Amino acid sequence: MSDLLAVILAAGKGTRMKSALPKVLHTIGGKPMVEQVLNAAHIAGANRKVVVVGFGAQSVEAAIGDQAEYVVQEEQLGTGHAVMQASSLLQDFDGTVMVLCGDTPLLRGETLAKLFAEHQAAKASATVLTACMENPTGYGRVIRDNSGQVLKIVEQKDANSHELAVNEVNTGIYCFDRVALFDALRSINCNNMQGEYYLTDVIGILAQGQSKVWAVQVDDYQETLGINSRLQLAEAEKILRKRKLISLMDQGVTIMDMDSTFIDDAVSIGSDTVIYPFTWLEGSTSIGKGCEIGPNSRIQNSSVGDSATLHFIYAHDCQIGNDVTVGPYVHLRPNTVLADGVKVGNFVEVKNSQVGAGSKIPHLSYIGDTDMGAKINIGCGTITVNYDGKKKHRTTLEDGVFIGCNSNLVAPVTVGKGAYVAAGSTITKDVPPDALGVARARQNNIDGWVNKR
Repeated sequence: MSDLLAVILAAGKGTRMKSALPKVLHTIGGKPMVEQVLNAAHIAGANRKVVVVGFGAQSVEAAIGDQAEYVVQEEQLGTGHAVMQASSLLQDFDGTVMVLCGDTPLLRGETLAKLFAEHQAAKASATVLTACMENPTGYGRVIRDNSGQVLKIVEQKDANSHELAVNEVNTGIYCFDRVALFDALRSINCNNMQGEYYLTDVIGILAQGQSKVWAVQVDDYQETLGINSRLQLAEAEKILRKRKLISLMDQGVTIMDMDSTFIDDAVSIGSDTVIYPFTWLEGSTSIGKGCEIGPNSRIQNSSVGDSATLHFIYAHDCQIGNDVTVGPYVHLRPNTVLADGVKVGNFVEVKNSQVGAGSKIPHLSYIGDTDMGAKINIGCGTITVNYDGKKKHRTTLEDGVFIGCNSNLVAPVTVGKGAYVAAGSTITKDVPPDALGVARARQNNIDGWVNKR
């Protein structure tokens, strides 16, 4: 069992977001920001996470699920008060408590692992994660002695000129010895302008009591930026997505234009795949090797095999095999499965259907609730008529079927192996294997009609 436990503070409303949604549930990199913090804590080695919830508690718990335990801060009376709420869950824990903010989604797990490791190596009662900023205005300054130990954290309004010259600031992220933390919490008060219990007061109490308080400086201060507004959310989103794109390029993926490519944190892409501009890859999407994706494509929660070419498409909750070509202007709806070698051309919609290996749907067709075999050709303008006004029905096309253009297949219906459907037919009955289905009026020509008219 790990001797590191994370307490994530996520009780605030975030009034500057101007949203009915709790601040920590606004998404960044395809995940709620609090989930990004939880992931970083897990990478750092915290197998147990406690989230302090308050505003929108039920929504936060529903979003995070069993990734964490929960305690409620009924009144938001400061960061120290928030940590106090977790005391009952931590009574039997003997280790390090890492305190994190649920609105700092840019934190890297590697940074938190370094904080934890140096806290242990220093044998400190508390360790503060700090950052150096060119303009530290508004931040609490970290004051150290000559040995590097932290003496206190001074808020800007209380700092003297010497302290204001310090550009090392408190990020609000800490490691504490559990016993030392809760002993000190019992000594803090709310005798301040805000009437709140501040966690920073714990640092001063421990330092004054001769306990060792250490500090670890983050390499990039941007990791510790908190999100308090829509503008800050957008700025953080850009930072996180740039990280993702750089990581993918380091793995052998070509990103043609970083400024117009948007890839969620959980997306995986194989080497030698090329991503064209204005492409969105979202959720749990995975892309294989040697693909061409985009431009102007959006793929959500879908898997794509190797050597696929997808141009100008919207696909969600689909499976796309190897050597598949899709687009332009294609909509692949949920539960669509395209086997290897399938070709789907322009202005086609496929929904809840299985398309067998090597089959083709070249253009201007709707294929819904259909089970297609291999080596099938679908003529231009073919529609599977799957809805009778009350229920959806399935169409079955067996291997080697050829459907002529401008055909309607009225489900439930089966076209047998190797059968043909004549162009312009509306098929309402099963077509046997190797037969030709024809369902259209016989043509009549009226000579001289134009002159008579």
